[in-house]
Amino acid sequence: MCPVCTVTVIAGLGISRLLGIDDLITAIWIGGLILSLSFITVNWISKKWPKLKSKYYYFPTFVLMYLFVLIPLKLDGTIGIVRNTMWGVDKIILGITIGSAALLLGALADKYQRVKFKKIFFPYQKVVFPVLALVISSLVFYLITG
Repeated sequence: MCPVCTVTVIAGLGISRLLGIDDLITAIWIGGLILSLSFITVNWISKKWPKLKSKYYYFPTFVLMYLFVLIPLKLDGTIGIVRNTMWGVDKIILGITIGSAALLLGALADKYQRVKFKKIFFPYQKVVFPVLALVISSLVFYLITG
């Protein structure tokens, strides 16, 4: 993830605060974005350098992607605000975790459906499942934080 992307995430979080959107909801989408970019980066590395053993760079790639976002958010003072918690966890960290899990579950649901039925049901299904998982989790937490 490039520094420009990280600054964009921070700016997006600031703009969403100005619009009155809860940090938890915004962070759900940030978590989905980080995980998606991690998968894209791993696929790019696999295609660019096919001789590398992919199992050795999956974990470091994912960890670095999250650190490239979380460290600037912490240094900026966005993470660690005293009253910005839910269930005792910072809303941004909780949202990133929920968003990453939702995107992963959506992608796994798409894969499961393709294996079970051996076909796709509609165009862009591979995109719709993960995005729909993010939308549903956003709506659930919007209603919870209401």
